[in-house]
Amino acid sequence: MNTLEQHIAFIKEAEGLKSVLRTSWSSAGRPESTAEHSWRLTLLAALFLKDFPTLDPRRTLLTALIHDLGELYDGDISAALLPDENVKLDMERKAVHRLFSLLPDEDRNFFLQLWEDYNAAATPEARLIKALDKAETIIQHNQGKNPPDFDYSFNLDYGVSWFQDSPLLRELRELLDAETGARVEENHPA
Repeated sequence: MNTLEQHIAFIKEAEGLKSVLRTSWSSAGRPESTAEHSWRLTLLAALFLKDFPTLDPRRTLLTALIHDLGELYDGDISAALLPDENVKLDMERKAVHRLFSLLPDEDRNFFLQLWEDYNAAATPEARLIKALDKAETIIQHNQGKNPPDFDYSFNLDYGVSWFQDSPLLRELRELLDAETGARVEENHPA
């Protein structure tokens, strides 16, 4: 198989992420896919790049795009379910190795390194995407048309530590927490 054929095979396989559903709902009230989350996270990261000029834009945006490709075969496991992080990481690592095996060596190695860096929070780009991943999820939870028993208060503790790296991220977290607090009050008035 030549490089172009390998790229097409990879893209065809990655299409499955469009059908992996998350425990987030769209503003129209339908379940969100992991692909939709990854797309909007990447868009959010693009908006933040000017505020983090020392980061590599390509690595930042590609990390956002591929960060959840490990959910392709076994689905999304919600953080609210408090999964065993080591088991989850092992499942996702096997999935990305399977998916990235479709790529030529250079692409496979680059994507695997980005994915591993993200999961280990090993680079400034990965740490920014970790924070923005949590932010996008909270934004979606607050924006979505959720079931009546949706636990908005979970978001108040979700990923707080990832927002400590910069004043801008701390400010973002304050805005998200205020919005979440309003949703908690709206759905569970005192």
